Amino acid sequence: MMFRRFLSQVLLIAAVAASLKGQTSDQKGREVLDKVIAALGGDKFLHMQSRVANGRIYGFFHDQLSGLDLAQIYVEYLDAAPKDGIALRERELLGKKRDYSSLFLPTQAWDVTYRGARPIPDEDWQRYVRTTRHDILYILRYRLNEPGMFVDYIGSDVYLSRHVEIVEITDASNLTIRLYLDHNTMLPVHQTFTWLDEKTRMRNDEATEFGKYRDAGGVMWPFSIERSRNGYKVYQQFAEKVEVNQPLPPKIFDLPAGAKLLNKVE
Repeated sequence: MMFRRFLSQVLLIAAVAASLKGQTSDQKGREVLDKVIAALGGDKFLHMQSRVANGRIYGFFHDQLSGLDLAQIYVEYLDAAPKDGIALRERELLGKKRDYSSLFLPTQAWDVTYRGARPIPDEDWQRYVRTTRHDILYILRYRLNEPGMFVDYIGSDVYLSRHVEIVEITDASNLTIRLYLDHNTMLPVHQTFTWLDEKTRMRNDEATEFGKYRDAGGVMWPFSIERSRNGYKVYQQFAEKVEVNQPLPPKIFDLPAGAKLLNKVE
C-alpha cells in the first residue's frame, strides 16, 4: 500500500513536469497572469470604460501624515495612450464640499480651486505618469502586449504570512515590476519596482500594497491601496464604494467654465 501511494505520487510529479516541459519562462508567466486577469473579472476588467470611487485619500511625508481629504474619484479608460502620456482621464474632487480638485488628462494635469486652474509641476506630472504606467492594474489593462514586454514566473513564497506566487514583468526599457499574487485568489497583493532618477542618478524603490478586494460590478477592485517610496509611506486610499462602467457626469473632465488659467508653480 505504501509503495503504491509512493508510486502514484512519483507519477503525479512526473505528469506535472511533463506538462511544463517545453514551456518557456515567459509562457509560464503569462499563463499565471491570465489567471490574474480572470480573477479580476476577465473581459469585464479588460474592457472597463469607467470607474467611480468614494472614500478618503491620505498623503504622507517620511511616514508622517501630511494631508487627508474626502475624495470622489472619476476615471475614464481610453482606447489607447498618447506617446508620452497615459490612457486615462481622471478627476479627483476633494473636500467635504468638493470645491477643489485635481484633473489628470492623457498628457497634462491641473490643480483646480476657486482661484483658477494651475498646471501641476513637471515633477508631479512625471511621478503620476510613472506610478500609473507601472501599476499592475494598468499594465494588465493596457501594456501586457507591448513590444519588448517579457514575463517571468519566479515561483511560490511567503509574504507577510501569506502564500504568494511571484511574477516579474520587464518592459522594453528594462524596468522590472515584481508582482506578488495571493495563491488562493490570484489577486495582486504587493508590487515593487526600481527606477533611476536621471537628475540625481539615484535609484528609487517604489512599492504598492493592494487589499480589501470587493466586487465593483463584475470587476474585483482593491478598496485599499498604499504606496511607499524608498521605505517611506507616501500615499493611502481607502474606498467606501467603487463602481465600474457607470455613466459619468457630463464635462467631468473639462476645466470649469470661465476658470482663470494660472501660471505653473515649479
